[in-house]
Amino acid sequence: MIKFEETVLKNGLKVIVHEDAATTMAAVNILYKVGSRDEDVQQTGFAHLFEHFMFEGSKNIPEFDTPLQNAGGENNAFTSTDITNYYDILPANNLETAFWLESDRMLSLAFDEESLNTQKNVVMEEFKEHYINQPYGDVWHKMCALAYKVHPYQWPVIGLNLQHIEQVKMQSAKDFFFKYYRPNNAVLVVGGNVKAAEVFALAEKWFGEIPSGEKITRNLPKEPIQNEERVLEVKADVPVHSIYKAYKIGTRNSADFYATDLLRDILSNGDSSRLYRQLVKEEKLFSSISAYGTDSIDEGLLLVEGKLSKDVSMDAAESAIEKVLYEMTQEKISADELEKVKNKIEAYMVFSEVNVLNRVMNLAYFEMLGNAADVNNEAEKYRAVTAEQMQAAAAKVFRKENCNTIRYFSNN
Repeated sequence: MIKFEETVLKNGLKVIVHEDAATTMAAVNILYKVGSRDEDVQQTGFAHLFEHFMFEGSKNIPEFDTPLQNAGGENNAFTSTDITNYYDILPANNLETAFWLESDRMLSLAFDEESLNTQKNVVMEEFKEHYINQPYGDVWHKMCALAYKVHPYQWPVIGLNLQHIEQVKMQSAKDFFFKYYRPNNAVLVVGGNVKAAEVFALAEKWFGEIPSGEKITRNLPKEPIQNEERVLEVKADVPVHSIYKAYKIGTRNSADFYATDLLRDILSNGDSSRLYRQLVKEEKLFSSISAYGTDSIDEGLLLVEGKLSKDVSMDAAESAIEKVLYEMTQEKISADELEKVKNKIEAYMVFSEVNVLNRVMNLAYFEMLGNAADVNNEAEKYRAVTAEQMQAAAAKVFRKENCNTIRYFSNN
């Protein structure tokens, strides 16, 4: 149970405090409700670029990292399709340093041309290293485009191409910032050896005068129901043949999310999971295989990807995957197998709450989904899933017409 107190400033900033006297540290997390789904198809990669640009300093503080390090702290950030998240960890008695830094860059970045160009170059190098020059690096670009036809999930967080990042102009950067990086589009969570009343006072002092942004109304195009299988074949200089199968699933807040998530774990969570046990250990069709999901706000994907063993045909490998998935639609999962995956996910959740940073991140994430208190109901929701619900979820997801397949052939 993560206990917390909350308030909302007049400018719309939601502030949540989790007190934990067992640590000497404090974690400050700011979640902005902006990700790659908020970009225009003609100008992608913006949210990820801003993840970098936000560390270039603000009007009053030319360097973000140095004052935090001098206060004994550290920081980092990440971007997804739906959110951009920044966090600072520092001694609790230096908490105000983080408020000073975070509020000043929320108030206004420096918007320096040289800094913007520096971060554009950093992101472009990241693009080249991980997506262009890396074996299988373009798979996610191809899969996004294959699985989504109108929704902005059709491009990855890094962006569609290098040109979109290279061509970012300062005015576009300012417009994006002042629309999305505003108090009313953010959640501030502080946890650690702090007192709620003191944190609320600091929040008012440092963030209270920042102007609220415009109300954001998202009219994202809804992805049409997929009614036919989509297949893409790729030949490239990669080590081995690989296969990627992506099935559409519901939203993060959908009723069947928990059953679908447990399906993923039954397929691929440890050496006894179905895909690994049957296709790697027993049949030796794959050298590695895994299943994972996107957990996105809007309709996401459940993916299975595997590297084929030597001399195994693509048809044989794909048929074997489909056989494992089909079995899940036809046979009720045993009580023992279901209990095992529930225990694993519950253990993971308990372990994640050991760290105060994870707790504040989880509070911010669930507040973004609708209610921070829901973080304390997750284990119960997983526990409530039945074998019948699992089978129904499998039948809904693992349909041929709901599948997007990339067959990646090696030229070697």
